[in-house]
Amino acid sequence: MDLGLKGKKVILTGGSRGIGRATVELFAAEGADVAFCSRNADQVAETAAALAAHGGKVFGTAFDMESGHDAYRAWLAQARDALGGCDIFVPMISTSGAGATGDWQKGLDYDIMGLVIGIEVLEEALAASGEGSVVVTASTAGVETFIVPQGYNALKGALLVHAGQLSQALGAKGIRVNCVSPGPIRFPGGNWEAIEGLMPELYQATQAQFALGRWGGPGEVARTVVFLASPASSFTTGTNVVIDGGYTKRVQF
Repeated sequence: MDLGLKGKKVILTGGSRGIGRATVELFAAEGADVAFCSRNADQVAETAAALAAHGGKVFGTAFDMESGHDAYRAWLAQARDALGGCDIFVPMISTSGAGATGDWQKGLDYDIMGLVIGIEVLEEALAASGEGSVVVTASTAGVETFIVPQGYNALKGALLVHAGQLSQALGAKGIRVNCVSPGPIRFPGGNWEAIEGLMPELYQATQAQFALGRWGGPGEVARTVVFLASPASSFTTGTNVVIDGGYTKRVQF
């Protein structure tokens, strides 16, 4: 299937490892021009070199949300200008990647404001695209109880609400807004690899909950993100796709 992504301009935050890395790689492989960031300058450089092999335009720089919201606005504007516009916005910076899921303020600053400010800066460019698309990374932790009450869970739930309302507000401008909610995803250097060593009982109990009997990987989430973002999914907006191998047990309509 041709996803219609060749030449599209994609801005993705948090793209040098895990789900973000797998997603930005897929966009580049589909022929999109990509802009991404990460806190780790070495990882950014390595990722940018790998993406450049696909032949599209690549803008990758080190950026830390701890620099503040004004710096984030500036980075987004720089990325937009470097690509010459923005067709697709995928905010993936999260307290999960920063190891701060219990920090309510960071959850607001990273997960919530990462989307809010992104729309503020990029809305005009997304509308000018004619095929503007936003894909928000929520979590199954935001749709049912997960481990302990914490900021990450509550704020991922808030992201789902805000994204749904954005889909209605921005639809008239030709901008689609959708969410994906991954369940526990395992990859080298990720949280669940660390939990396997530090809290083996939690790791094993979590593994036992997958209906498919195995952990999911970053690429399995990335493929859904890229499809939802693409013109191939042109009549989909306001939805949330759960990608969890049957980890959650609720009935969803």
